[in-house]
Amino acid sequence: MALNRLLPRKPRDVVLPAVRPNAGLTVAFRKKLDALVAQMHADIVRKVTAAWKAKTPRLAQDDDGPQGKSAAMYLRDEMKRLGRRWESRFDTAAPELAAWFSKSAFERSDAAMRRILDDAGFSVRFSLSPTANDVLQATIGEQIDLISNLAAEHVTQVQGAVMRSVQSGRDLGALTKDLEARLGITRRRAALIARDQNSKATATITRVRQQELGITEAIWQHSHGGKHPRPSHLAADGEKYDIAKGMYLDGVWTWPGREVNCRCVSRSVIPGFD
Repeated sequence: MALNRLLPRKPRDVVLPAVRPNAGLTVAFRKKLDALVAQMHADIVRKVTAAWKAKTPRLAQDDDGPQGKSAAMYLRDEMKRLGRRWESRFDTAAPELAAWFSKSAFERSDAAMRRILDDAGFSVRFSLSPTANDVLQATIGEQIDLISNLAAEHVTQVQGAVMRSVQSGRDLGALTKDLEARLGITRRRAALIARDQNSKATATITRVRQQELGITEAIWQHSHGGKHPRPSHLAADGEKYDIAKGMYLDGVWTWPGREVNCRCVSRSVIPGFD
């Protein structure tokens, strides 16, 4: 793979526009995660509500239910069963969803970089090199873990809400409100995953392609978005860095888009020709 110069040579560096995460992919990924979470939450609420109504007369008592269990024990066991069920479903859905997202991020990032290079007068073709494939597989693996953990985290939060309601003697209405709050937390987590992972995947793919093309330097570009930008990332805006090493910020070597919720991007620097 090489850059074929089409424009007249210029004795100055060419700074390319940044490859940015595809907004449509973020939205699509979030919708798919939301759909899974909504199905899980609706089923859990339905089952918990039925169990709560059936066991309400015994919730404040220590005597045993029909199966030799107190109401609290019955609800706890029901939550464990629901947890296993939905964690298994997410584990089954995660590989396909992770592969779809990761491959989509690769394709969109490569297409965006080709357009940017073409506009600058460079003709390139990308292939799935061993290094690029390693990045793709690592991205898929990370997505599988994050998607699977969504179910585990949500079930744990719901279990806690149910047990606290039993212990404090709250009614079903109060529990339902608490469960809706848990749903909001999980949906925000899903939104963060969709946005953050798209940024991280795009940044990683871009860095691999930069290095494969022999591009050694880039300029850090801050997104100027978000309510609480990292001061170090803001200060790095416009600074040139070595793509192989990254930039030393907050005690670590890092790259744009790598840290959680970082929306910074990089602008490739192509050395000028004499």
